[in-house]
Amino acid sequence: MTDIRGLMISAPSSGTGKTTVMLGLLRALRDDGLAVQPFKSGPDYIDPAFHRAASGRASFNLDTWSMDDALLSEISRQADGADIVIAEGSMGLFDGVATRGRAGFGSSAETAAWLGLPVVLVVDVGGQAQSAAATALGFKTFNPDLPFAGVILNRVASPRHERLTRLGMEQAGMRVLGSLPRRGDLTLPERHLGLIQAVEHPDLEAAIAGYATFLRENVDLEAIKAAADGSAARLTAGALPKPPAQRIALAQDAAFSFTYPHLLAGWRAAGAEILPFSPLANEAPPEADLVWLPGGYPELHAGRLAAAETFLTGLRKHAKTKPVHGECGGYMALGAALIDKEGTRHEMAGLLGLVTSYEKRKFHLGYRRAVLRDAMPGHGSGAALRGHEFHYSTILDQPDQPLADVADADGNPVPETGSHRGNVTGTFFHLITAEGA
Repeated sequence: MTDIRGLMISAPSSGTGKTTVMLGLLRALRDDGLAVQPFKSGPDYIDPAFHRAASGRASFNLDTWSMDDALLSEISRQADGADIVIAEGSMGLFDGVATRGRAGFGSSAETAAWLGLPVVLVVDVGGQAQSAAATALGFKTFNPDLPFAGVILNRVASPRHERLTRLGMEQAGMRVLGSLPRRGDLTLPERHLGLIQAVEHPDLEAAIAGYATFLRENVDLEAIKAAADGSAARLTAGALPKPPAQRIALAQDAAFSFTYPHLLAGWRAAGAEILPFSPLANEAPPEADLVWLPGGYPELHAGRLAAAETFLTGLRKHAKTKPVHGECGGYMALGAALIDKEGTRHEMAGLLGLVTSYEKRKFHLGYRRAVLRDAMPGHGSGAALRGHEFHYSTILDQPDQPLADVADADGNPVPETGSHRGNVTGTFFHLITAEGA
């Protein structure tokens, strides 16, 4: 086992500014000459691309609900060669699901404890002053075994506001690592699934450089580094997921981009060839053993996809003799049609009968456990898979055979079973791992 220093950047809730802090900190530490390894706690598949842009190293998800110790261990080894680990939490520090008899299962606190990372709590102090210390103190004492490095105050309105807030923190015995003035120009653009994708940001490099300058001006970086020195992130050998085929044609563009980094790392480590192509550029899938369409935003590009004849013809040709799998947005693109938010129907590949609509949005969010009724690429009938579902589409028709029996984190059945027809399979959940793999 190898130890490495690091920190978990978390917050009392979503929307407090921890992603801005995370990106600014990654870049500032990198500019100081450190090799910085980012991680994301939880199943978020958007933030890791921003982390990579800020740090120059691939970011990986760590999820204590869906991943066993062997997978967590192997993913943590991506920090080999790094000087410091910086992980970003999801939602609030202790927010998770109530599975296996405990609340907060899969929380950022569990990830921090598993890795041995002290927590830096980003606290939005807007609308309060000394009272913010009570919030911070509650988070520090909620789990006394969890190491706590200190707080960064965010959205501070004035020097007086900062002074009063710091007084409260001092009274509570909380270490203040930085104080960020309120600035409306530092927010990242968002859409219905959260942040826009990194590849869509109009000037991501300039934005990250701005965050780094802002952090350097208002946060004690030396104190941050010293707080990380007290950690001992554990790096132990484990196992990454095996590839579902030797040659994998992987759709990669603004419509299809949500693939967990640890999956791709596992596929490559086992010697698989990953052959990227762009449906939006009307490229046919390259010659391969498997075509994999990840999730993303096909609803924003439905007209272009429907008109991409080279892509659709090549996909249909491949499916006659070899497997095709789609996740979430990729699953929708394999279906008969996709109806956008204006009510316009766009014909998709027609390899499955699925018809989905965004005209009346319905939120689907949460962990998923799926037991396969039939085989899909890389997994046989009866395999138990773990993943995550996050979309706003509504199923209007799903005439094909269900692919799996799917349940949420508490074991309650969900209707999004996926489906299969011939060589084609699809799921609404994004695969994270197989149980016992």
